[in-house]
Amino acid sequence: MPKQELEEIRKKITSLDSDLLTLLANRQGLTNQVAETKVKNQIPVRDQEREEQLLIRLIKQGQKVGLDPHYVTQLFHVIIEDSVLNQQAMLARWANPGSDKPLNRVAFLGDKGSYSYLATQKYFSRRAGELLEIGCQSFVEIIHKVESGEADYAVLPIENTSSGSINEVYDQLQHTRLSIVGELTHPIKHALLASKGIEISIIKTLYAHPQVFAQCSHFLAELGNVEVKPCDSTSAAMIAVNELKSDEVAAIGSEAGGSLYGLKAIKSNLANQKENHSRFIVVASDTVKVPLQVPAKTTLIMSTVQKPGALVEALLVLRENKINMTKLESRPITGNPWEEMFYLDVEGNIADGPMQNAIEALRGMTRYFKVLGCYPVEEISPTKVAAVNALME
Repeated sequence: MPKQELEEIRKKITSLDSDLLTLLANRQGLTNQVAETKVKNQIPVRDQEREEQLLIRLIKQGQKVGLDPHYVTQLFHVIIEDSVLNQQAMLARWANPGSDKPLNRVAFLGDKGSYSYLATQKYFSRRAGELLEIGCQSFVEIIHKVESGEADYAVLPIENTSSGSINEVYDQLQHTRLSIVGELTHPIKHALLASKGIEISIIKTLYAHPQVFAQCSHFLAELGNVEVKPCDSTSAAMIAVNELKSDEVAAIGSEAGGSLYGLKAIKSNLANQKENHSRFIVVASDTVKVPLQVPAKTTLIMSTVQKPGALVEALLVLRENKINMTKLESRPITGNPWEEMFYLDVEGNIADGPMQNAIEALRGMTRYFKVLGCYPVEEISPTKVAAVNALME
C-alpha cells in the first residue's frame, strides 16, 4: 500500500514538472518578444531596477505559499540569467545578418570530456545550427584550424581563478589575425577519476593537464609518493586511464567528462580554491557587431614607447573617457629583450563614442596598437536583493 501511495504522489510531481516546463517555455517566448521591442527602440537588455522589484514581489508571493525566500531568489536568478542571455543572442543575430550557419565547426583543446569541450557545448547551445567538434592537441593547432578555414571558431581558455593567466594563449593572440567574438566563464570542478571505485591509497600514477596539477597542488601534496604524468588535455588523461584499466592509475578532470569514458569519481572538489572558474574566449576570422544595448567588452593589445610613465599615460586615456579596465596582462615581445606587449580587457563597445575616442588617442601614442575584438559580455551578475529586508517591508 505505501508503495502504491508513493507512486501516485510521484505521478502528480511528474505532471507538475511537465506543467512547469510548458510555463517556462511560454515565458521564454514572451522574453523573445521583449527583445524585439528592445531592438526597435534601442532599449538596454537589462533593467536591474525592474529585476529587483520583480524579485521582491516574487519573494513576498512565495512567502504566502510557504516558499523560502532564498529558494525563490536562486530560482529566479537562473530564469533571469537565461532570459538575458537569450535576448543578447537574439540581438546579436539581428546585428549580424548571415551569421547563423547550418553547421558551426569549432576547434578546442582535447577530445570529448575536456573542459574546453564542455565550454564549447555550453557556448554554442544558444547558437543556431549544428555543432561539429574538432578536438586539437595544442593551442597552435587550434588557431591554425580557424586560420586555414578548417574551422569557423576556436574556443580557448584564457585564465583561471586558481592558476591565473594561460600565457601560451596570450602569445598566440599576439600573432594571429583572428578576432575575439565571444567569451564565457565555466565552473571547473576537479574530481579524481578511476575505472572503478578503488581506494585512493593504492593509486601510484596520476594523469592530468599541467594546469590541473597546478590547481590541485594541495591535494597532490596530501597524496604523497604518487607519480604525476602531464597530458595535453584532461580528456587525454581520461583516455589514458580508460585504456590502462588498472586499479593503480587515476586521472583528474570533470565528473561529467569522466562519465563519457566510463570513469567514476572517487573524490570531488580537489582544487585549491573551491570557487574555481575558467574564462574562455571564442575567436573567429571575422569580427562581430555588438548592439549598443548589449553590455560589451573590448580586448586591446599594445606596446608603449620606451620612456618612463608611458604605460601610465596610456591608462589615463581610459580614465579620461570613463572606461573601466577589467584586466591588464603583460607578455614579452619575441626578439625584443626587456620589451613588453600589454593586453587590456575593458568594458565598452567600439561603436560607442567614448571607446572610439580612447582608441584614437591610444593609436597615436603607442608603438603598436590593435583591437583584438569587441564582443558581448556573457557573465550575467545576479541582481542583488536583500530577501530578509524585502519580507520586512
